[in-house]
Amino acid sequence: MRIEIGTGMVRTEILHAVRLARVDLRLLGRNQTALFNAMLMPLLLGFMFGMGAEGPQGLFVLTGLPGMMLVFAVFLNLVSSFTSRREELVLKRLLGGQPSPVAIMGGAGLGALAVYAVQLAVLAVWIHHKTGELPVNVPLMIVAAVLGVAVFEPLAAAFSGISRNAELAQLAVTPVILLALFVSPVMVPLGDMPTPMRVAAEILPSTPIVGLMRMAYSGVTPNGDKVDIVHQWLAALPSFGALVAWLIVATLLARWLFRWDPRRG
Repeated sequence: MRIEIGTGMVRTEILHAVRLARVDLRLLGRNQTALFNAMLMPLLLGFMFGMGAEGPQGLFVLTGLPGMMLVFAVFLNLVSSFTSRREELVLKRLLGGQPSPVAIMGGAGLGALAVYAVQLAVLAVWIHHKTGELPVNVPLMIVAAVLGVAVFEPLAAAFSGISRNAELAQLAVTPVILLALFVSPVMVPLGDMPTPMRVAAEILPSTPIVGLMRMAYSGVTPNGDKVDIVHQWLAALPSFGALVAWLIVATLLARWLFRWDPRRG
């Protein structure tokens, strides 16, 4: 009996999360500013970065873009969403209804994952058009996307907690965006970076995503070795470990900083 009740509760929470994700996507489609920031801005930046890149260098740059896109599609989008909905009492009303906090956060994550998945699909078409390449390990790409969203959603929740309103939230996330654009190994390999920049890049949560996505496309490990699919998963373990560590840190920060009630004063 306990198992049946537990299974029913899990199913209900999943249904609540899916329903909330659908609402989030519908609202995103109606908000032109949020839609541009979450969907179009990272694609435009990606195309700008990739326009002049050809051959192996072009593939290197284009396959690193998912790490940058993640910051816009998930982090920036959710920081703004959490902050504005908190100040408009939407989060508090949701919390007082049927969905649990887990379902509410899960719905936000599912919606962000859907946006990110569309971006990855568009990027894959662009990469195939530019280089003729297709991913060699799609499951690894999917796992990397899920882990990336799982890390950046609680980070977004934490940043929303220190933002008094949606306008200030845009300023609060600026350092993260700049780091993703100019410090993550999107344009330059880690080994070619100056030491201070390389040290900073190695601890960024977007860097493991960049490495995993590149390996999923080309089958080349971060060390430059061409390996088969089995060894790709083995080579991905350090990146998985880094993302799990970031997930723990981000979750603790979210539990400490995230607010369901509006900020006053």
